[in-house]
Amino acid sequence: MEVAQVLHMNGGSGEASYANNSLVQQKVISLTKPLREEAVTSLYQRTLPRRLAIADLGCSSGPNTFLVVSEVIKLVEKLCQKLNHQSPEYVVFMNDLPGNDFNNIFKSLDNFKEKLSNEIEGGIGPCFFTGVPGSFYGRIFTTKSLHFVHSSYSLQWLSKVPEGVENNKGNIYLSSTSPINVLKAYYAQFQRDFSFFLKCRAEELVEGGYMVLTFLGRRSDDPSSKECCYIWELLAIALNDMVLEGIIKEEQVDTFNLPKYTPSPYEVKLEVLKEGSFSINRLEVSEVHWNAYNSWGTSFDSENGLSESLSDGGYNVAKTMRAVAEPLLVSHFGEDVIEDIFGRYQKIITDRMSKEKTEFVNVSVSMTRRA
Repeated sequence: MEVAQVLHMNGGSGEASYANNSLVQQKVISLTKPLREEAVTSLYQRTLPRRLAIADLGCSSGPNTFLVVSEVIKLVEKLCQKLNHQSPEYVVFMNDLPGNDFNNIFKSLDNFKEKLSNEIEGGIGPCFFTGVPGSFYGRIFTTKSLHFVHSSYSLQWLSKVPEGVENNKGNIYLSSTSPINVLKAYYAQFQRDFSFFLKCRAEELVEGGYMVLTFLGRRSDDPSSKECCYIWELLAIALNDMVLEGIIKEEQVDTFNLPKYTPSPYEVKLEVLKEGSFSINRLEVSEVHWNAYNSWGTSFDSENGLSESLSDGGYNVAKTMRAVAEPLLVSHFGEDVIEDIFGRYQKIITDRMSKEKTEFVNVSVSMTRRA
């Protein structure tokens, strides 16, 4: 699997698109807002830049794409007014893999800039946007060109499926039945990838620049913990049921492994300390329910006033996962079985959500580039 070629969220604006199924990611961005506000405030007050370069890595497309950029610009403009400073020039880099729906981003850019300018009294400083397709597991910006780097729910994706995991039979990710060599291979790949990511960003950030990252992660020391692997184990159940019914081949499941790793806070901290280019300001853990509309049982959408049943919750979670996983599944299993896979997956999720509390764990870290 060439990850950089097939890993992207579902584009467009259809029912299964990421744009219409990214409320979980939106909630996580909202949860981590205080971390970013602290970092941006400190950055601006320390450096007072005339040009502020912001990079959002793994920006995807849809309603969440400009959330952080908007938040950062609004905060800086507020600080400028408070300190009676002239607004800086904003240079914004939107990065994702080449398969990302960049056209959607570019089409919505004028409306975003107009809306942002109208929301800020007195307007904003000049704002320049650039799309940057490419893997962040490598250099993508010029030396010492960035002031603030942000990434949310992207760094759990690895640069490739780890080598030596062929014996992870019946699984598509880490699970309680994964052999020890598979657990070690995944962790080693995470270490290599994240360390190289840090090295690259250290070259691209100015001294004193800030970086705020949020991973889909776990609290447990166990990389096969249910809190980070369960939702993928349920997808594996759907696939294995289809093997038993002769719809897909056993070999297809056995040779499919996800290129991702959900780290613990300790594992994130360890790589940052080992690489050595950054000082950690904060390291935090938060949770968000699988069904982003609520935390348990039934849910209530305050905007639309809709009460939601568990079956609706299962439907929402399955759609959220489809928006993320469908391109990977299509590349391996083909398009013909996708509806069947997610129909089964929805039923399994609905059943488990009726019996258990199901949450995603988020690991967030705020760092400063050392001098």
